[in-house]
Amino acid sequence: MRFDAAVLRSYEDPFAVEEVILNAGPDDGEVLVRIAGCGMCRTDLAVRRSAGRSPLPAVLGHEGAGVVVETGGPDTGLSPGDHVVLSFDSCGHCRSCLGAAPAYCDDFAALNLFGGRAENATRFTVAAGGTLAPRWFGQSSFAAYAMVPARNAVRVDPALPLELLGPLGCGFLTGAGTVLNSFGAGPGDTVAVFGAGAVGLAAVMAATAAGAVVVAVDRHPERLSLAEKFGAIPLPAASGDLPGRIRRLTDGGARFALDTTGSAPLINDALRSLRPRGRLGLVARLHTELPLQTGTLDRGRSISHICEGDAVPALMIPRLTGLWQAGRFPFDQLIRTYPLAGINEAEADCEAGRVVKPVLIP
Repeated sequence: MRFDAAVLRSYEDPFAVEEVILNAGPDDGEVLVRIAGCGMCRTDLAVRRSAGRSPLPAVLGHEGAGVVVETGGPDTGLSPGDHVVLSFDSCGHCRSCLGAAPAYCDDFAALNLFGGRAENATRFTVAAGGTLAPRWFGQSSFAAYAMVPARNAVRVDPALPLELLGPLGCGFLTGAGTVLNSFGAGPGDTVAVFGAGAVGLAAVMAATAAGAVVVAVDRHPERLSLAEKFGAIPLPAASGDLPGRIRRLTDGGARFALDTTGSAPLINDALRSLRPRGRLGLVARLHTELPLQTGTLDRGRSISHICEGDAVPALMIPRLTGLWQAGRFPFDQLIRTYPLAGINEAEADCEAGRVVKPVLIP
């Protein structure tokens, strides 16, 4: 089987749309999916800065959605024609997976970031010659087709706009899941969101849907306008005394704060904006040491890293599509679509902040 895919051959070069070959069908527990759309996430782009740990050449992309074409074995729970959203990979049998915490799978890094599953590692080859690295995040969905473990694929209502649903498998799931799962925010709670990108704006929408009061902090006026449209109180990052202003806006401090920026000064501001026993969640990967200012963890405040919004995708994705159908989670307003051949334009727009969530349409 031959089809087009966006191949990254080196950490410095642009993506190139090339013909790739699938040399074998799905194994037991796998499904072949025709991709309708795939979101571009900053985790995909971070491969360029991975210090060689992510093997190349590779097909990236881990926010895919599409239609099941073929299933392997009788136990996938899916059938050809099913519409599915693809999420992250997990082993399914470690202590975390068995405890309904697949984002903390013992093999998460190996399966998703640094090589993927070892079985049939050379199943995909490039028509021009050479093999591709094993699949990225269990899918490698910057392509017309993806071979995925069935446990990655979540069946959705075929009436939904399938080409736009892929970001529900990672970016939007992370932001919304942090608010709804990790924080359990509800009416009367206060949430401060630092960074109004795709993850942060998903958190804003989820917090508003949950009935919480939300403050959004960002340096881009257009992002703050979006946050305000979705129900948040906008606050420019350059405002003086951010913690003090947030405490005044939230009647003594936020109960929860989410940082999506990885910025040490903003993380310290977020901690200082919390009320006693408040919780700060970090979702961005930190690339340097994190110095905490004196007093930031006083009075029962806590800080933790949150992966994939503490979500079980098979539960969270239907919850988010249900909120969208009810008009309470308008994630589609964050999306701009590009043809797969426009992947380098999408990357440039994403890096420059000209688009919140690019989605590639094969």
